[in-house]
Amino acid sequence: MTSTVTSTAGPAVDTLRFATAGSVDDGKSTLVGRLLHDSKSVLTDQLEAVERASASRGQDTPDLALLTDGLRAEREQGITIDVAYRYFATPQRRFILADTPGHVQYTRNMVTGASTAELAIILVDARNGVVEQTRRHAAVAALLRVPHVVLAVNKMDLVGYERAGFERIVADFAAQTAELGLPEVTAIPVSALVGDNVVDRSTAMDWYDGPALLEFLERVPVAADAADAPARFPVQYVIRHGDVRYYAGQLVSGSLRVGDRVTVHPSGATSEIAGIDVLGTAAGAAHAPQSIGVRLADQRDVSRGDMITAGPEAPVLTQDVTAAVCHLADRPLRVGDRVLLRHTTRTVKAIVRDLAGAAELTANDLGRITLRSAEPVPLDAYAVSRRTGAFILIDPADGATLTAGMVDLA
Repeated sequence: MTSTVTSTAGPAVDTLRFATAGSVDDGKSTLVGRLLHDSKSVLTDQLEAVERASASRGQDTPDLALLTDGLRAEREQGITIDVAYRYFATPQRRFILADTPGHVQYTRNMVTGASTAELAIILVDARNGVVEQTRRHAAVAALLRVPHVVLAVNKMDLVGYERAGFERIVADFAAQTAELGLPEVTAIPVSALVGDNVVDRSTAMDWYDGPALLEFLERVPVAADAADAPARFPVQYVIRHGDVRYYAGQLVSGSLRVGDRVTVHPSGATSEIAGIDVLGTAAGAAHAPQSIGVRLADQRDVSRGDMITAGPEAPVLTQDVTAAVCHLADRPLRVGDRVLLRHTTRTVKAIVRDLAGAAELTANDLGRITLRSAEPVPLDAYAVSRRTGAFILIDPADGATLTAGMVDLA
């Protein structure tokens, strides 16, 4: 584990998607509020509303945790929101924050929020240290292969800013998560209530020489550009213009250029890219994650759900799918269940063959699954691509999402 980071970010302003997770009462709402407040990402009317609400409770200072209360109010009105997304920016970087609930019954919410995150902040209370839910959050981060993890040890002001206590928690976290396969973890001692090491470095912990949380978020290297990965272009829509067909969708990884030899999956048909359209303009090349239209040199039977690839690293075309999963629905998933498997833009029928010995999976369960699909599906391992290595299972009766899966091709 480390408390430092080497900056590799250039002067360009890019975007970091990150998720927060923490047990109930660990101070996550206050941390999010402090991060938004001290980075000057809170509108004046929002802050005034928080100040009034805090004053009505007899508090002399604004309760920054109230900045997330709008979400709770929406729930009281009968609106269900799994994850609250917050958007803010600094001169160095833009941020998309997925604020996920902390209780064990909302594990599926963390899966939703962290599935696209490049960094996860796992919050612990300095007085309680690593608890069962901390280990569960770490397991989810490992399962989803989140590239960067921050262990934020909160409420340091309540333990006298003690270095030894912080280091015990860091060592305990490392010991208990050693087998999860987490990436390098950065540990930061913070006090969200006071503001220590959240946006500004603390003067109360001179023994800590690492970055404040926001400083780390601004400098942490964003994951390798998707444009460097093998080219994967799931077809979302076929556009006909006279005798010409364009295949439209998002290039989820890699690059495509006019003249590239490509393969269409699952048919295996090959052709050459004759044209690329980006926002209505002809282009010689396209790079992930652009949304584009592609014209092929030959007439091929290509439809929604097919995948166009280029280069020697082809996906695995298979009907037998093995994956790690998180069950999201309230109804259980059992061996023999018939489901729909949605992978990128392709949806096929499938049957649950095995649940690694378990009788069933219920809401928030983490497990393993083996499926047999009615048609071949072009898959990458989730360890290689979080876009083309992921899928969801859908209830064919009502269209409800049942399970989120991460493909294992080993």
